[in-house]
This record gives sequence, C-alpha cells and structure tokens, in this order.
Amino acid sequence: MSDAFFGGGHAAQVLAQLAARPDAVLVSDETVHDFQLQPGDLIRLRLQFARDHAYHIVPFHYVGIVREFPTAPSDSFLVANASYVAQATGSPAFQTLLVRTSGSPPAVAGEVRHLLGPSSGATVHDVVTQLRITRSGLTAIDLSGLTRLELAFAFVLAAGASGLVLALGLAERQRTFAIASALGARTGQLAAFVWSEAAFVTVGGLVLGALAGWGVSFVLVKILTGVFDPPPEHLFVPWAYLGTVIAVTVGAVLLAAGWGIRATGRPAVQIVRDL
Repeated sequence: MSDAFFGGGHAAQVLAQLAARPDAVLVSDETVHDFQLQPGDLIRLRLQFARDHAYHIVPFHYVGIVREFPTAPSDSFLVANASYVAQATGSPAFQTLLVRTSGSPPAVAGEVRHLLGPSSGATVHDVVTQLRITRSGLTAIDLSGLTRLELAFAFVLAAGASGLVLALGLAERQRTFAIASALGARTGQLAAFVWSEAAFVTVGGLVLGALAGWGVSFVLVKILTGVFDPPPEHLFVPWAYLGTVIAVTVGAVLLAAGWGIRATGRPAVQIVRDL
C-alpha cells in the first residue's frame, strides 16, 4: 500500500491505527478541514441496516486521513473496519469486489459475467478496459517520449554551454593574459587564473542548477499531486542520468580550460597582433 494514499504518516502506521480500534474511521482531507476534526473525535454516520433496510446512526472515531483510491466513490470517501460495519448493520455483504488473477483480465471478467448471469444485476469491469479509459484523458497522456527529448536537450545544453561559455570568456581575455605575460607573469600563474575560473563556472553552475531543478520539480509535483493516481510519495532523482551529465559537463570544462592554458603559452606579441 502506497504511503501517498494516507496523510500524516506512513501507510503501515495509519492502517495499524485503524486496526487497533474497531470503530475507527479514516476520512478525507476535505472532511477534516471542513469539520475541523481532531484525532479521536466522534463521527456519527448513517448506515443502512439489513433487518429493516432503513438508515441508522452508527458511531465512529476519527483516527487518520486517507486519500481516494482508484475504486473510491466520487462524493464521500471513508475507510472503516469491515467487521465493525458488518456487526453494526447486520450484513457482511460487499458492493465492490476486486479480483486478482494471473490470467488474462478480459477473459477472467468474461468468465465472471457468465457465472453471475444477466439476472444478477452485477457489473463486471476488467483492468485492461479501465486502463484504456483512464489513459484516454488529457492528464493520462504518456509523456515518456517528450521526457527523453527534454533530457537529451538538457544533456547537450549542459555540456555545450558550460564549455562554450568558459571558452568564450577565456578568448575575450587573451589580451589580458598577453599583457600579464609581458609584465612577467609565468605560465603557472596564468594557468591558475584559468583553473579558478573553470572551477567557479563548474561549481556555481552545478549548485545553482541543482537548486533550480529541485525547486521547479517540487512545485510541479505539488501542483499536480491531485492529478496523479496514486500521487508520488517523493521526488524521483535519476542519479545515472545526472552523473552522466555532470561527467560530460566537467569534461567540457576541462577541455575549454586546457585550450585556454595552451593559448596563454603563445608569445605575447603574436597574441596582441592577432587581437
């Protein structure tokens, strides 16, 4: 059971609280907010009893928050202990049954329909058909191809921009390096300028890029949490992809820095004349 289906704790913890008290009930975030519920508060629900088919008040106690499951009703969502509900109403019947099978879901659904017969009034759906209906919505479009395209573009941009920006910056300062060399600066001293700038560009870019990427991802996940089913429990970090991007970016910076150091080794008179 995903932790994202529950609020204020892990799934195991919330379900343990539900099982520890027979009359416990889990309610939705909206209900908790509307009625200002606190853990342990009494909730009176009207349930239909089997003996007279009339609705009677049954007491429950609020113990936790639950978010809608894929099979949840769209109007009000409550999770309670089935044994307590059956004892209170006098009926252990279920309105919805989920059937797990290792075979073909459409074939199993057809067999269940045949066994129940048309007179039972039961409705049988298979997960393949439901998945096809769910994926027909705008929020269920598979964006894996677009994601790969964006990651490839980010890969090329990170590698090219980091090395290109450093190389252009060093090219603009060739005259400065030539003047410093004419005034007596050694090659090691000029190389120190180049490596310090390369380190600043690399470390600064990685830190700012990581903060910006985390911020944008966090905001997008928070905004789209209500769209996902189930919602994500935490941000996913593609470590392999990030490691490759960092390695290629550092390699591009090293190449640009190496070119800059070799350029400073040219005679100062030639550098000034070329510029």
